[in-house]
Amino acid sequence: MSEVKENAEQPVVKSEPNEFSVNPRAVCKACKRLYRDPKILPCLHTFCSDCISQLEPFSASPRSRHRDGPEEEGGGEAAAEADGHAVTVTVLCPECDSEVDVPPSGPAGLSTDHLALDEVFLETLVTDGPLGCDLCGEGGAGSRCEVCCVNLCEFCCQAHRRQKRTASHSIQSLEELKARGRLCRPVLCCLHPGQELRLFCQLCDLPVCLECAATLHRDHRCCPAHDVIDRHGDRIRELVAAHLRPRLERLEESLQKVDASQESLQARVEATANEVRAFARGYASAVEAHCVSLLRHLEELRVQRRNHLHLQRAQLQQALLDVRGSVEFAERLLSCGSHTEILSVKGVTLRRLTSLAESGYDPHPAAVAPDDGSSICFMPRAPAGEVEGYPVIGVINSKTVDVSRCTVEGEGLQRAREGQRGRFTLMCRDSAGEQMSRGGEHVLVSIVHKEKKNCTVEARVADNNDGSYDVSYTPEEPGSYSVWVCVKAQHIKGSPFILSVKRKLRRHSGTFHCCSFCSSGGAKEARCGCPGTMPGGFKGCGHGHKGHPGKPHWSCCGSTVEQSECLPRSVTAALSPRGHLRTVEL
Repeated sequence: MSEVKENAEQPVVKSEPNEFSVNPRAVCKACKRLYRDPKILPCLHTFCSDCISQLEPFSASPRSRHRDGPEEEGGGEAAAEADGHAVTVTVLCPECDSEVDVPPSGPAGLSTDHLALDEVFLETLVTDGPLGCDLCGEGGAGSRCEVCCVNLCEFCCQAHRRQKRTASHSIQSLEELKARGRLCRPVLCCLHPGQELRLFCQLCDLPVCLECAATLHRDHRCCPAHDVIDRHGDRIRELVAAHLRPRLERLEESLQKVDASQESLQARVEATANEVRAFARGYASAVEAHCVSLLRHLEELRVQRRNHLHLQRAQLQQALLDVRGSVEFAERLLSCGSHTEILSVKGVTLRRLTSLAESGYDPHPAAVAPDDGSSICFMPRAPAGEVEGYPVIGVINSKTVDVSRCTVEGEGLQRAREGQRGRFTLMCRDSAGEQMSRGGEHVLVSIVHKEKKNCTVEARVADNNDGSYDVSYTPEEPGSYSVWVCVKAQHIKGSPFILSVKRKLRRHSGTFHCCSFCSSGGAKEARCGCPGTMPGGFKGCGHGHKGHPGKPHWSCCGSTVEQSECLPRSVTAALSPRGHLRTVEL
């Protein structure tokens, strides 16, 4: 019986699966071979019993050998251990990576996947080439025992029928099975291999054979499988139809949307990448064109300045010849000529020398080579407009400062107040009167008191790097100052300027009132800066009395202008500190 059981659980497969023709439902996804004793994990994925036993344990936990629920098929008797406890091993499913529990009895305690066995058998039927005998290994198999699930040659088939224990087994021709197109074979009991599982034990929730119902499940309620299949099948169909099938459709629809989104994302990314590449090519072309344009402009500047220098050189050479010849002639005349000779050519000589002195070129070094190229510079961050529709930066600046065109702006150049910061702005311009677009010029600002020569004011110059310079200063004494503004050691137009610094603004220390009598509440000691007095021993002013200004005024100085500077009169200085203090407090 054990031999039959072993053959029934592990059918021998002689050929390896072909990935192009083998039915994938007949192949184990772990070993990539036809199933050998296929077992179903709790996640409903099927693997060979040997493949499951080789999985690395994820975790293990002790568990009582007396389980509350029904035993799995064929796993009840071998689960007990000597100490009355068994270990449930948790493994990871190789397909879905889920944590699943393997019974204490091992893979043998899992349910057998009979559908997978059917797929394996069907695969062996349609495989090209003759099938070998599973018993003797020789000759071609022509039939199959549906009880033992083995392929038999003619000799082994006759021997199979002659043996007493296998004489009752159903043997079918392989040609007949191929002609059916599908496999219809009975599911046999693992304890009684000759018995088909036709009954169902409702207490144990297991299919059983007649012998199991009469022995192991004698006191249990067992009924034919076809009587309960509708009830249990309907439960499965209900879960599939009412819950899982709609969810499956939603998942498939969502997956299709995700796949479509991935395709759309990939297409969008590729299109954007192409746009970026096209932009980079166009921008590189624009930058190259801008570079060529800058170099061309630089060459034009070089030729222009070179021609200008050549012309200036020719003019200077001619002027040098004129002056040198005239000087040599005049010196030779004075040193070698007689009085008569000198007087005879005096007129023409003086006219020539005078003409050269009044209209000749200035021999000062600054005028010899005014344009040496130092004003030409490259400004890499300056906006340069657009080239071929792309914005570019970088310009060549060839402007030079014209001191006569520089200007100053701001009231701080003419007026200031003692102790307060004054400001004005210097604008450097070129010969066309346009503001320079860069800084770096040598700017000198000097502020000196016109009467006190040792009284100077420190001036701070801030370069704004755009052709403008902010100048700030703080005078400590009032008076008139001279402001020198020089660029490249030359005065700009209007320099030196006249700066008038007024004394520090004095704030009122008293109160702006109608009279000291009202503001003090009738106090006789209250005084006021105005000359008004009251009779009766009062020291301050009152309405309608002698000296009252006739309008509101400041108690500290008597000024009738509320928004004014405090200018105390001589009478204020004669007031007592106490009386003045009381007036201020009022």
